[in-house]
Amino acid sequence: MIYEALVKPMLFRMEPEEAHDFVLRNLQRIQRQPGLLYLIEKLYGVREEPGLASELLGIRFPSPIGLAAGLDKDARAVPALSSMGFGFMEVGSVTPIGQAGNDRPRLFRLPDDEALINRMGFNNGGIHAMKERLESCNALKIPLGINIGKNKRTPNEKAHEDYTRCLRSLYPYADFFIINLSSPNTPSLRKLQYGSELDELLIRIVAETERLNARHRGDKPVFVKIAPDMDGGELENMIGKIMRHGIPGVIAANTTVTRGGLTHPHREETGGLSGKPLHLKSTEIIRSIYKQSGGTLKIIGSGGIFTARDVYDKIRAGASLVEIYTSFIYKGPRINRQCSSELLDLLKRDGFASLSEAVGADHAAGSGA
Repeated sequence: MIYEALVKPMLFRMEPEEAHDFVLRNLQRIQRQPGLLYLIEKLYGVREEPGLASELLGIRFPSPIGLAAGLDKDARAVPALSSMGFGFMEVGSVTPIGQAGNDRPRLFRLPDDEALINRMGFNNGGIHAMKERLESCNALKIPLGINIGKNKRTPNEKAHEDYTRCLRSLYPYADFFIINLSSPNTPSLRKLQYGSELDELLIRIVAETERLNARHRGDKPVFVKIAPDMDGGELENMIGKIMRHGIPGVIAANTTVTRGGLTHPHREETGGLSGKPLHLKSTEIIRSIYKQSGGTLKIIGSGGIFTARDVYDKIRAGASLVEIYTSFIYKGPRINRQCSSELLDLLKRDGFASLSEAVGADHAAGSGA
């Protein structure tokens, strides 16, 4: 209630990126005081429930709702954000060399549509700055994913060099990695999702991951984050390649460049759209991926998740976990506790003892499969 009554109105009077930076700066100050971190956890933390905890690719997730990449690009506020009831979180996207991103303004609120449009362009401080921050973090209570991308000036034929460099530098600090091929805000990046470019990139990433796992005696999985704007044939082709190359999971999906059904004047801004308008599209993509892979490809659902029902829709469609961003901006940190409580009720209503039992349930029931 504090967020909706006091904090949100103040932040929404600011320019969106100014508000974003303001929040991160203050979270950095808060997390330097252990007593304040404890207070955040008391206010917004989510008690681990056996019915919601799960294990995926060797990683234990205390709850299925995570924080998507983009909010904390440089791992500035990991201790504070990880105390707000998330079951996991992503940092990034990070590139090997720090870059400024696109010109401002580049982040826009669409409150009438409960959406955001961004054309940030992988603005971040680079792998060395992120490494220094993560080295100073104490052990986290939740898994950490690092979302990696390529520098704007790196041509696609050398993209593998950027991705593998990120893997090598940041390997000790992540529980899993996310390969971002799907941001609409870096020129030609989405071309890496197709044809021989995708094959070449995945070959290099898999080889590097296997080498690092052997060297560090680890087993850190890699996910590929995909765009929601592919047609059925393109999606099927990409998922086929991901499976053939042994990538164990995907995040479905990134922001969209479509603008159907929007009412706010900012709908004309270029960039990637996130938020409530993406819910149905991303859920159908999850359904298609689950069906094509027979449930063998692990899916983290992303896009338009505002309620426990939204979470449940994606779980039943085939996602094992979900992640949020835009709803966290609009509804604040209490969203995790609220969704977790209501999700338990939905599972109980349908006779599921655990979240894992509900994954892909729509397919088993014959609806939408």
